[in-house]
Amino acid sequence: MLLNHARSTGVSVYEQTKVESISFSSVNSEMPISVSWAHTPPPCPPSPPASPTDSKFSGFFPPNFPINRTHDSGLIHGVTKFAYLIDATGRAGIMSTQYLKNRHFNASLKNIAVWGYWRNVGKYGSGSSRYGAPWFEALTDESGWAWFIPLHNGTTSVGVVMNEKAYNSKLQSPLPPSPFPSMTTPFRIDSSMTMRYLTSLASAPGLMDLITSSGILEQGSVKSANDFSYSAPSYAGPRYRIVGDAGAFIDPFFSSGVHLAMTSALSAAATICASIRGHCPENIASQWHTRRISTSYTRFQVVVLSAYKQIRSQSDDILSDIDEDNYDRAFSFLRPLIQGASDMGARLSETELQKSLDFCVNLFNPTSPEQHERLLRRVDITKELLDVSGPVVDPYTLGGTPCNGHKCCDQSNKVSMNPSECEEELETKMILNKINARRVVHAEYAINNLELEPLAGYVVKLEKGDLGLKVVSF
Repeated sequence: MLLNHARSTGVSVYEQTKVESISFSSVNSEMPISVSWAHTPPPCPPSPPASPTDSKFSGFFPPNFPINRTHDSGLIHGVTKFAYLIDATGRAGIMSTQYLKNRHFNASLKNIAVWGYWRNVGKYGSGSSRYGAPWFEALTDESGWAWFIPLHNGTTSVGVVMNEKAYNSKLQSPLPPSPFPSMTTPFRIDSSMTMRYLTSLASAPGLMDLITSSGILEQGSVKSANDFSYSAPSYAGPRYRIVGDAGAFIDPFFSSGVHLAMTSALSAAATICASIRGHCPENIASQWHTRRISTSYTRFQVVVLSAYKQIRSQSDDILSDIDEDNYDRAFSFLRPLIQGASDMGARLSETELQKSLDFCVNLFNPTSPEQHERLLRRVDITKELLDVSGPVVDPYTLGGTPCNGHKCCDQSNKVSMNPSECEEELETKMILNKINARRVVHAEYAINNLELEPLAGYVVKLEKGDLGLKVVSF
């Protein structure tokens, strides 16, 4: 769908084409100038729309250079020169891994994912407005989490994400018996991975209930992958930009991958246009792109780490995985609230990071839309406290928010409130803390955030026909 949309806007799309190497300028060794590729032609002409097509935007970019082609054993080899390069090669990350060699793996988020596809399973939320919604659950052994996601074709994706060390430790132990009845797998299991997958699901009792005794695992559907989190100190340079998983990946838990891919793609487009249009020098444009990705990445990274802190019921040292400059930009609004009156010093500390995780974990408070609706109808709660787009509120101030004439229920006033009142106030506090934590990443979901959040004195100029960067006036 995305490729066909790109074709329809004038992009030249060449499928079944693999980039084999990148060549750099003899004048500037950091600037890529061409790629060597190998193309596997289809057995018949590709289906419409044909590629490339004419576009009214084609004249804006410098002209493409001629493509040199050679034939060899059915493959077509060639070299394409260009004015700008955008590396969107996914986890392969050609620029980062093969040339810059600057990919950093985060030790605190080294996970293994194992998943399969099921039929005849149940659905979450029977009898409620959330019927058929995905289900996520922490494993009871605190090694990770599980997902249950219904798909459009009637099957359901069921997977487990587990800490690498915990997973490898289980590989050393004898295989326990399957927790499912034999009808769940009406085929011979000749893979230890499939058996370990089935036994791992036993650590997610809620998910087991959703699979039910009639669920059937599709034969050959169990797969595994390393969900290692990684980033880099730079995502751009002279006439190149790196976007999406080619530059950084956090974790599937918060489904941040597509968001970061789209954010980095818009950043790449805006900074390249800014350079071409003369909004700023190329080095400023490329630095802005790196800062944009790093800032967004760090926000989601801290939120994901907060979830894992709760899942694992322990505080892993994460200071080595967080870049201090990126943290300063991403959480400049939060640091004064986290530090409070305490003397934590100017430099980022492990203590401050752990307090940030404790703040952000409220984003995962188990509340329902119905609970939020009830709170919205209360006249004693100001609309500002319920506005997720508002500024972050000091947690200590929020904890003292009046609720029905009381302070939110705590150990000191439980005796003065009946159980129903106390339950209502705990629910209120949970919702307000969740809304407050959501403010950390809420701005990331609005496309105009790039127009509002200045980095190095520039914001995106998001105007049709004049995309680029513009100087912020303070």
